[in-house]
Amino acid sequence: MQTNMEWGPIWRAMLRNKTGAILIALQIAVTLAIMVNAISIIQERAEAMARPSGVDEANIFYLSSIGFSEDFNEQVAIEEDLAAIRQTPGVINAIQSNSVPLSGGGWSMGLAREPGQGQDSVGVAIYFIDEHGVDTFGLKMRAGENFAKADVGWRERTSQQWPTKGLITWAMAEALLPDDPDSALGQTFYIGDDEPVTVTGIVEQMQAPWNGWSGVERVLLVPQHTLFGSTRYIIRTEPGQRDQLMAQIEKMLAESNRNRIVRGMQTMTETRERSYQADNGMVRMLIFVVALLTAITALGIVGLASFSVNRRTRQIGTRRALGASRAAILRYFLTENFLISLVGVVAGGALAVGLNIWMVEEFSLAPMAWYLIPTAMLILLLVGQAAVLGPARRAASVPPAVATRTV
Repeated sequence: MQTNMEWGPIWRAMLRNKTGAILIALQIAVTLAIMVNAISIIQERAEAMARPSGVDEANIFYLSSIGFSEDFNEQVAIEEDLAAIRQTPGVINAIQSNSVPLSGGGWSMGLAREPGQGQDSVGVAIYFIDEHGVDTFGLKMRAGENFAKADVGWRERTSQQWPTKGLITWAMAEALLPDDPDSALGQTFYIGDDEPVTVTGIVEQMQAPWNGWSGVERVLLVPQHTLFGSTRYIIRTEPGQRDQLMAQIEKMLAESNRNRIVRGMQTMTETRERSYQADNGMVRMLIFVVALLTAITALGIVGLASFSVNRRTRQIGTRRALGASRAAILRYFLTENFLISLVGVVAGGALAVGLNIWMVEEFSLAPMAWYLIPTAMLILLLVGQAAVLGPARRAASVPPAVATRTV
């Protein structure tokens, strides 16, 4: 084997051209550091976008009704509208509510274990629903029971009164009683500093309207219709019936009462897409940056290797004349590039760790997964070897006669 005998010439050649080798190693290091942290952010965003909202997104749409005449009776309109919508063939259920998951707008309050502990309360998203709310959203009850019709009241815009019953998500139960979340069922907590709310049921999962909130799965459902001037109806349909029923129900509501405007119809699928539009754009941008940096690094390796081949053509011809095989010449350049790349990825690994620590502290990002650095190292080493293969093969094809012709 001649491999061990080649280390000396390789190291001496690299020392004579330190600038180029150092620049390529530095480029690889920077690329790896950015690549690893970009992929970590991509993973974090992708996991967030993939989180289930807890509702039957594929079969839910919603729209708003706004009365404008002086004789428009909002309460009567809500009762009549819900009755008509629920009787429509293909509709599973429907409710009036103040918001929907991931919509970006809604209510939030603090829920405390004792009265007068507002400063220590746990933030929670509020959804106003009736006894049809669990079925309309497609929620799964983990414990307890749903609201009864008698529990549901009406809330004026200026009202400060809260109902005495509520349903919470499992995540909210964990936040309130981290040591024993199951015991939240039947307990009384306090909203608005001193308003008691007894938990009569716990649902598995439901998300708040704000996807970037750290407590995105902390939700409280209360049994109230709202009389706020603008009414949002949420409709759940049989699978495959949603798109057809959207136009049908919009037309029915518009024609049933000419003293209001029906607008803002949207599906939960569209709401999710809009909610994560910025995150999706960031993921695409970071993928482009990683691909661009990798391509630039590969081109830099090709350029350095090509320059090295052109500069050492006579040396290569001499080695061929002295009996070096094409495989030996090919191995020489692959080994040289491997050593440069190895220095680059090792330095890049250290730089990536430092950059990630800084980003975690400054931007509250999650620490990168342990396997990202070795994976990125392997990828860049393979990219480097693939990039140098062309110039190395060209070097291996230099004939021995070049040693006598080259001036």
